[in-house]
Amino acid sequence: MGILSRTSYIIRSKLNAILNRAEDPSQTLDYSYEQLRDQLQDVKQGIADLTTQKKRLEIQKRRLEQNVEKHNEQAREAVRQDREDLARKALEKKKQKMNEIEQLETQISNLQQQQDRLVQQKDKLQSRIEEFRTKKESMKARYEAAEASTKVSEAMTGAGEEFEDVGRAIERAEDRTEDMEARAQAMDELQESGAFEDVLSDKDQVDRELEALSNDSEVDAELETLKSEMGKGKSEADTSEATAEESETTADTADTADVAPADVADVDVDAEVEQSDVDAELEELKEEETN
Repeated sequence: MGILSRTSYIIRSKLNAILNRAEDPSQTLDYSYEQLRDQLQDVKQGIADLTTQKKRLEIQKRRLEQNVEKHNEQAREAVRQDREDLARKALEKKKQKMNEIEQLETQISNLQQQQDRLVQQKDKLQSRIEEFRTKKESMKARYEAAEASTKVSEAMTGAGEEFEDVGRAIERAEDRTEDMEARAQAMDELQESGAFEDVLSDKDQVDRELEALSNDSEVDAELETLKSEMGKGKSEADTSEATAEESETTADTADTADVAPADVADVDVDAEVEQSDVDAELEELKEEETN
C-alpha cells in the first residue's frame, strides 16, 4: 500500500469516525423514510406519465379506426360509382391505417404491461414504506428511551461531560481559593513581622519598635494609675484590719509573758528542729531540680 493510499485510508477512517459520532439515529431514520417516500412519488409519477402516453396512443388508435371506416365507406361508394381506381386507393389507405392500428395496439399492450408492472412495484414499495415507518417509529422510541436513560445515569453518577466540566470548575475554584487564602495569610504574617515597609510612612523598623515600646510604657503607667485609684477604696479596710491584728498581737504577747521560761525554751528548740527539717527538704528539692 502506497503513501497516498494509506493517507486516503486514514482520512476516510477519521471522517467515518467523526460522522458516526455526529450521526443522530432519529434524524437518519427520518431522512431514509423521506427518501423512500420520494422514490414512491417518482414511481407514481412514472405510472402517471406511462398512463398518459398510453391514453394518447389509444386516442390515436380511435382516430385511425374512424379513418378506416371512412376509407371503407369511400371504397364502397367508389364501387357503386364504378370507380374502381378510387375504390382501390381508398382500400390502400384503409390497409395502411389498419397497419398503423396494429402497431398502436402493440405499443398500447406494451405500455399496459409496463403500467401493470409499475403498479405492482408501487404497491410493494408502498407496503415496504409503511413497514419501515412502523419500525422507524419503534426504533426512534427505543433510541430516545435509551438516550434518556443514559442521561439520567450520567446525571446520577456524574459521568457526563457537563458534570465533568462542573467538577473540574469546582476543583479549579477550590485551588484558587486555597491559593488566595494562603496568600492572604502570608501577607498578614509579613505585615505583622514588619517585613513590608509602609509606603505612606517615613518610619523605619527601629522607629516602629521604639513607638511600640513607648505605647507599652504608657499602657503600664495608666494601669498603675488605675491600681492606685482602686487601692484608695481599700485603704480604710486595710487600716482597720491592721488595728485588729495589732490588738491580737498584743494579746499574744501578754500570753507569752505569762508562759514559764522552761516552756519558752522548749518552744525555741522545737522551732529550730522544724526549721532544720525544712532546710534539709528544701536542699533535696533543689538537688532534684538541678539533676
